[in-house]
Formats: sequence, structure tokens, C-alpha cells
Amino acid sequence: MNREWEDAHKVTEELVEGPPSRRANATLTPCPSGNYLWCIGGEFFSDDGKAYFYNDVYRYNPDKDEWRKFVSPTCPGPRSAHAVVTSAAGGGKLFLFGGEFSSLYQNTFHHYRDFWSFDISTHSWDRLDTKIRPSARSGHRMAMWKHYIVLFGGFYDPGHRTQYLNDTWVFDTQEYKWRQIEFKDMDRKPSARSGFSFLSTPEGIVLHGGYCKEYIKGKRPIGVMLDDTWFLRMSLEISQSPSSSTVSSDPLSLKWERRKKPSFVPHIRSGCTMALWSVKGMGVLFGGVTDDDRDEESLESVFWNDLYGYQLVGNGRWQSMTLKKLKKAGKGGKRKAAAVQQGESDEDDDGIKTQEVKNTKQDLDVDPDDPILTTPIPRYNAMLTVLRNTLYIYGGIFERGSREYTLDDFYSIQLDKLERYTCLKHSGIVIPAEGDESSSDEDDDGVESDEDSDSDNETRVEEDDEGLNLKKLDDSLDDEEADEPVDVRHEVRAQATAFMGVSRDTARSAEDVISTPEPGETLALFYARSREYWTQKAHGVSDNRGKQLRRDGFSFAEERYAEYKPILEEVEKILAEAGLDEDEMRAGAAQTGGGGGIASSRNRR
Repeated sequence: MNREWEDAHKVTEELVEGPPSRRANATLTPCPSGNYLWCIGGEFFSDDGKAYFYNDVYRYNPDKDEWRKFVSPTCPGPRSAHAVVTSAAGGGKLFLFGGEFSSLYQNTFHHYRDFWSFDISTHSWDRLDTKIRPSARSGHRMAMWKHYIVLFGGFYDPGHRTQYLNDTWVFDTQEYKWRQIEFKDMDRKPSARSGFSFLSTPEGIVLHGGYCKEYIKGKRPIGVMLDDTWFLRMSLEISQSPSSSTVSSDPLSLKWERRKKPSFVPHIRSGCTMALWSVKGMGVLFGGVTDDDRDEESLESVFWNDLYGYQLVGNGRWQSMTLKKLKKAGKGGKRKAAAVQQGESDEDDDGIKTQEVKNTKQDLDVDPDDPILTTPIPRYNAMLTVLRNTLYIYGGIFERGSREYTLDDFYSIQLDKLERYTCLKHSGIVIPAEGDESSSDEDDDGVESDEDSDSDNETRVEEDDEGLNLKKLDDSLDDEEADEPVDVRHEVRAQATAFMGVSRDTARSAEDVISTPEPGETLALFYARSREYWTQKAHGVSDNRGKQLRRDGFSFAEERYAEYKPILEEVEKILAEAGLDEDEMRAGAAQTGGGGGIASSRNRR
């Protein structure tokens, strides 16, 4: 038994040449027990429509500028948009919850609700299974307060529409138990959202900003950027009754308080999450994107590369963190550089506006040695973290025209000096000048080969979207493969994977939607929602009426359900592996109607 456990938890460590391959929505986390950074998971979407999701674990040593990769058979599945927090207890641990996954051709998509612990001293993973836990989600945030992990918000996309969440959960790392915090209806609390900042302080946790979608009947969904700030006040109250020595069994107290908006704030944006600079009690914000999504014909976006700090104590206060200017630079050059650093854009720009500081090199008034020129290009969803007094920025996403560029550059800046950015790895991504996008199709020729070379020890699910005839499962089981159980299981798994993609196809006909059972849907539920369809079908081929006609209709529905049952059972296995329980599968089935899926889930988060 011990041998089996050791084999399952055996860890392979290897030195790698540089940062992880290009990706977004990974986590970059400071080590609680050493001078390291930990990078876990992430996603990459190639130009040919393929989705790559990762479950690799990297450790960066800034003293040696060295990356190491850790691989173990027991580990979380490939994912992005998950959440990670750290604890220094027991030699140091990382706790990971949730996230999302898409298969290579994006015909399978699901959220996770699993919870994992990574032991920093042994580099091994353990799954923490508890009966009570938060629901499956992505884009949520977690923060550590004393020995409690606090989780808030996120989103869940069952295929019909994206559901944003505003529930609050607490995990006790001493008792290893989750519990949901119930607030009174009259209590104020943040609205549902994802992709917000969530930073711990000695008195509680600060929440700022985020993103959600507004659904109005008869209209298309509209993206909403949020800029409100809340404080979750937390305290441990050890209360004893005067007449008794009994100590309260639930000493943890939580209350949401909304903070007033200060006079100076950064421009509203999404796709940016503050990193905690614990030495100064400050949140640090870099980049992001501002979308004008009110026009159905177009989407105008401004991408940022400015740097701000938010004082967490008291009522909160924003400050612009501009680089120190060179004394030898001319006044005009200094003014222009400062304007770019603070995110100001030219009023004459049309379409997509960017604050690209590198363009200032063309200005004769700007000193080529000006540190402002070291600023990374604008981006959103960059991985951001602070270790001691140094901010690290890895990757992110930049858009030019209709194209999306996932970056792989790596920067650092000493926050206590703010002298210049240091590029630890240059990006190999070529972004054409505006209006030149059409000639850039060849820029990523090497992407697929790069990703293929990284495929070792990374879990990916690959399947062919074509050639899977879902309606002939019984025939496929009756042919020569029927005597090969392993092959049959692979066939059923492939058809289940394809079915999950087809069930989300927005181009499906109304007849196909109503006549096809969904994962988690019992025969009774399936017949209840499609009874009229089957009754009409029976009426077209039979002279029966009344109760007998309904029986004929039920027979048609029963036959259809039996045809899909092996596929549905396999789909439910896939969803169960992702941590979804039976109730969540049925909730997803109740949302039948297509839409959503991976495309709509790639929000600003």
C-alpha cells in the first residue's frame, strides 16, 4: 500500500531553459517559505483554433534567474482561471481550487470544483475531498486570513448563459472543513462578478473591481466593468458566558462594508488583478483593458500598461506609481513619458487605442536612455505577483485589430525604487503595426511546433471533431470492435467528448435540441420537457388518440433516450472527474439551449 502511494506521489524535478511557454490565466504566486515564485497551469489559444490547457508546476528562483519544473502522477488536471493561496504552516503549502478546461478542438468545456494542497517541502499534491465545498467555477479569487482561506465569486457557464456568483466561502486549514457564510438579506454585499482583486489585511480582506455580463431579455449580453471597492471585516471572537465556561463554537465573524470611492482612481478597466505588496500593505495594479461594448456593431478597446498602488488600510487610497524621471531629459520629453506612463491616450486615435511607450523612441525629444522606455507593452490578464519589494509581470494578452496575442515576456521592477523595468525574458511574439494585421498570419508559424515540443508531462485531450456519428452508436458497437472492450470504451469516450461539443453548438436546430437528452437528465425529465414533440411525432405515424397516443410518444422518447444512454453515462463520468456532482449536472441539463461554452467564457475575468 505504501509502495503504491509512493509511486503515485513520486516527483520528477527538472531544470528548464526559461519561463513556461506562452499562456494566460495561469497563477503566479510568491512562496511562503522561500525566495521563489510558483507558476501553475494556464491556457493558450493558437491561431488555428486549438486550445491548450496546462497542469504543469514551475518554480522560479530570482537569485539564480532559474526555472525548474515539477511533475507528479498525482496532480490537478489541466486548467486555467483557477485560484491559488499560500500558507506558511507546516513548511509551506499552496492551496488550489476550481478553474476551467477545454479540449484541444474546444468541443468539450467544463469547470472544476476540486480542491488541492501542494506541499512545498516535498513538491507533492494531495486532493482534499470534503462533502461540503463550493460549486464548480472559474475566475474566482481566494485570500488567506490567519488560518482561514476565504473564497468569493467567479462564474459558471452551463452552456446557456454565464452565471456570475457572489457567494462567500471559508475553509479552515486546521479543521479541513469548508462552510458557506450566510449573510442576512438586509446586509450589504458585493454583486456577482469574476476577475476582481482580493487582498488580505490584518483586519480582513479588500475586494476591488471585476467583470460581469448584463443580460437583458431580447438584447445581446453586455460586458460590465466594475470599479467598486469592498472590505470584508473579519474577527475572531472568543466569547464566554458569565455563568458558564463554554466557549463559542463559531468565533469567526464576517461583515461586508462598502468603501467610498476616493477622489483619485485609475481609469475603469477589467482584465487586471492587483498583487499584494505585503511589506507596504498595498495592492499593486498593472495594465488591463477598457472596453466600450455598448455598440452592437463594434467593440473599441483601450489597453493599458500603467502602474498604480492602492493603500489597503483605512478607507483606501490610490496613487500613481510612475517611474522616476531622468534629470538630463528635456522637459517636453519628460512630460510626454509621464503622460504615457499614466495611461493617457491621444484624443485623435480611432478604433483600438493603446498606450505603447515604445513608440516614444521615434520622438526626438525623448532621451533613448529614458527608463520609461523599459515599460512593458500594454496587456490584460497578465500574471502579477510581488516577492519582497519586487513586482514580477509574466505574459498576458494583447489585441491588435481582430487578432489576439498571448505574450511570453517576463519583467520585474523594484517597487521601493521605481527606477526602471528589467526584462528577464524578451517576447518572441511579433505584433504588427496598426493596419498591418493581414500580413501577420505567418508570425506564429512556429507556435504549434513550440507547443508540441512542450507536450511531455502535460495532459491534453485531443479528439477529432469530424467523423463521429452520434446517432449510430448501436451500429458501432455491433461491428468488429464489439469484441474489444477497451476499444469500445475509447469509442464511447470519443463520442461522449464530441457530444459535449455538439450540445453547445448555437447552430443546432430547435428540433435537435428538444429531441436530444442532456447529461444529468433522467428519462422522466427528458420526456417532461419534450412530451409535446414526441406526441406530435406519434400522431404523424399512428391513428391512436388520447392516452394511447401519449404512450406511443413516450415509447419514442424512451427509444431515443436508450440510444444516447451510453454516451450520457460517459459524459457524466467526464463531468464527475471535473468535480461536478449530480445536482450540478441536472442544473446544467435544465439550461439546455446552446450558447455559452468556451467562447463566451473567455471573458476579461
